[in-house]
Amino acid sequence: MARLGRIRELDANASGWGFFLCARKELRTGRTGTEYLDLLLQDVTGEIRAKVFQDVDLAKLEFDAGEFVKVQGRGNVYNQKFELVLDKIRRVLPDRDREDGFREEDCIPTSPRPLDEMWAELGARVAAVSDPHIRHLLESIVARHGDRLRVWPAARVVHHAYRGGLLEHVLQMMTVLDALAGIYDARKDLLMAGALLHDIGKLEELSYGVSTDYSVEGNLVGHISIGLGMVRDAIRESPAFPDELRVEIEHLILSHHGARELGSPVEPMTVEAFLLARADDLDATIHQVRKHLEQDDSDGPFTSYNRRLERVLFKR
Repeated sequence: MARLGRIRELDANASGWGFFLCARKELRTGRTGTEYLDLLLQDVTGEIRAKVFQDVDLAKLEFDAGEFVKVQGRGNVYNQKFELVLDKIRRVLPDRDREDGFREEDCIPTSPRPLDEMWAELGARVAAVSDPHIRHLLESIVARHGDRLRVWPAARVVHHAYRGGLLEHVLQMMTVLDALAGIYDARKDLLMAGALLHDIGKLEELSYGVSTDYSVEGNLVGHISIGLGMVRDAIRESPAFPDELRVEIEHLILSHHGARELGSPVEPMTVEAFLLARADDLDATIHQVRKHLEQDDSDGPFTSYNRRLERVLFKR
């Protein structure tokens, strides 16, 4: 039997076996009352829904969510969406399955940009900050949280939801805000701080190993409040840090969703806060647009309806 290709390469004619990460596993009941497994499988190129209808009582004991799995199945289209229907599935046995080509790094969704390249760019961006108080704060945050900042996703599902996604998002915002600072005569150093710190609370909001979920604190408190606490802790270690600057940085974190109805405790009230909120929303939205265009397999000049974007998209 042939080996399945990468998720991005699969189509309705695909069949064979392959290795994936099971990011989600749910036992559901169909219209006829029979149970089936509804899964979300991932590899380095993306994710795909999969279902198990056969021998469900045995299959559900063979693996857990968050584990690497070996599957055998075929492509299928249901409600105009492509999925895999699996005949067999089990957790990976590393020593045995490596002989067939299993590698963990092939199964973990990862930023298209190399992590080392992005990490070097972040270091250069921070070193270029001219305000000594802001530069020291950012260096302190990077030193304290760098092991996670380097690899953390930016979200569980919505945007940049893969290894290195948060770093990719931060750097793209830095690039955009660098340009906007000159266009709108805004304080570039403050904007660089906002780009790096606005989502820093996601390091605690999200639990991440090979799959992503919300932590208890993330569910109960949220990344904005968590991030505010993390930045306050770092600033307390610098007694000479200007209080007015502290307040402006805190305002960037608290207002970066742009509106109270979107989750911000306060709305933007400075030029830098407005620019940060717009850049954050822009990068997250364009990422969703490109992801939907890339994953859509519908016929015709327009994509299927995207519930988050609340529209169809035109295919070039």
